[in-house]
Amino acid sequence: MDARTGTVTQFDEARGLGTVTSDTGSRWPFHCVSLADGSRTVDPGARVRFSIAFRVRRLEAVGIEKL
Repeated sequence: MDARTGTVTQFDEARGLGTVTSDTGSRWPFHCVSLADGSRTVDPGARVRFSIAFRVRRLEAVGIEKL
């Protein structure tokens, strides 16, 4: 998997769902279990490194690491 970089543009802590917008402009959904540090929360605006993988019927951001 290729590592990509981007910014967390949305995160709903109650649902654990968010969106990462890559530096190329692509938007990728993610679930809090995809945060590599196990924290289950991330602030919108955080810079991240991530990969893309197929999860539950769609491609999602996974292995999300805060930069």
